[in-house]
Amino acid sequence: MSESSRTAKSIKNAKVALIFYFINLVLQFFSRKVFLDYLGAEVLGLNTTAQNLIGFLNLAELGIGGAIAFTLYKPIFEKDTQTINEIVSVQGWLYRRVAYIVIVGACVLMCFFPFIFEKAAVPMWYTYGSFSVLLVSTLLGYFVNYRQIVLTADQKEYKITLNVQGFKIIKVLLQIAAISYLSNGYLYWMILELLMSITTAIILDRLLKREYPWLKTTVDNGGKLRQKYPEIIAKTKQVFFHQMATFVLSQTSPLIIYAYTSLTLVAIYGNYMLIVTGVTLLMDALLRSINAGVGSLVAEGDKQRIKQVFWELSCFRLWLASVVCFGVYKLGHSFITLWVGSGFALEQSAFIVLIAITFINLSRTNDTFLAAYGLYQDVWAPAVETFLNLGLSVLLGYYYGLSGILSGVLISLLVIVYGWKPFFLYKYGFKENVSEYITRFSKYLALIAVSCICISWLDDYLFSNSICSYGKWCLSALRLLTLYSVFSFVLFLCSDKAARSYVKRFKSYVIKRK
Repeated sequence: MSESSRTAKSIKNAKVALIFYFINLVLQFFSRKVFLDYLGAEVLGLNTTAQNLIGFLNLAELGIGGAIAFTLYKPIFEKDTQTINEIVSVQGWLYRRVAYIVIVGACVLMCFFPFIFEKAAVPMWYTYGSFSVLLVSTLLGYFVNYRQIVLTADQKEYKITLNVQGFKIIKVLLQIAAISYLSNGYLYWMILELLMSITTAIILDRLLKREYPWLKTTVDNGGKLRQKYPEIIAKTKQVFFHQMATFVLSQTSPLIIYAYTSLTLVAIYGNYMLIVTGVTLLMDALLRSINAGVGSLVAEGDKQRIKQVFWELSCFRLWLASVVCFGVYKLGHSFITLWVGSGFALEQSAFIVLIAITFINLSRTNDTFLAAYGLYQDVWAPAVETFLNLGLSVLLGYYYGLSGILSGVLISLLVIVYGWKPFFLYKYGFKENVSEYITRFSKYLALIAVSCICISWLDDYLFSNSICSYGKWCLSALRLLTLYSVFSFVLFLCSDKAARSYVKRFKSYVIKRK
């Protein structure tokens, strides 16, 4: 596949994802405000906790999706439909067994709900209902929609986005209306969640049949076929440990917060996490489709091109992450105050740690290339990350509250994501010395630090920081982000050849489109 074709597919996926991202972002903030106004912080905290518990059960997925995606890159590149059918059949067979484990685990977990939610000031049927509808949505992915991995690996994720996100918009609008205008609105919220999950699953299944009429999976034969593809099981076992670390990073903090404090603080933390999730989804919308392109590039085996693309993406991702995190740091508190009130503001120390965590997560280019190479054998690394994350969060949380809990997460990320993973990629992927990475990465961080200090000082010196309306907030955000983006972008262009190369690639694509 040509480089221009990969770029074109990535940009097409990104354009569609961005459109739905902005629509969903507005709806999510509005719906959360409606949730707080009509149902209260306790119900909102309950909903967040139920989602975290579902995430815990999804650990049973074992990383099968990641292993399947890696295995599909080569046959999709070679257009080997028989191999694709066989691999997806193995996925279906494995997912069916995962679904059974999730069902059993959910039944056991629900037996302990009276103890888990003992402090919650909400009806117990809210707890069981929320958990059950989210569980059904998860199970549909295992039984019905697992084949969408082919669209993702084939860089056609925009087709998934159009269908899934389109129905999600309809669902959220209906849920907002139900909560706002109907008595017992949370019951209708749950009913709509269930019905729209089923509808989306049916539509997505029809899309796959239309897009790949040759995709005929035989789940019952998956047990036999898995012996033909032993790398799937081997990679799955390795990916599981990485999935576990990802879960601990993203899902356990609200549970620990609830254990130390209350569902109200979970809701306050959740408000800021909605901002973080929003900017994370923005990055994901821009760059998610690149993953399949990188997998195809690695399948070709041209090391020079692989390294070039690696540094282009690393530079762009770090710059974009710095723009986002600088904006959140300068504008986050004022937005929360306008949105839900000053009573929901987070303490400054916890806020800064949360931004540092967000920056690291947004700049994880190494993960994309490790996945493309299938480098998951460092199973000790996620185990250490999980131990540090949980252990330090519990220990520091006991002494320092929310700031301590988040500091545990940050330390684990610094050790593994910024410490180990670059070394692992360079040694086993690129097969080169990691000193190049340390030098160039340090330069990027220095450029970002200079940009943040200069623009922060300039903004504080020249402009008033008093924001009392959404209009003033938008003007302030536009001014601040424009100043930072232009200043930092010029610094990167003047200081780094990868930045200039990325701009030339994008410029070449635009010229060809005209």
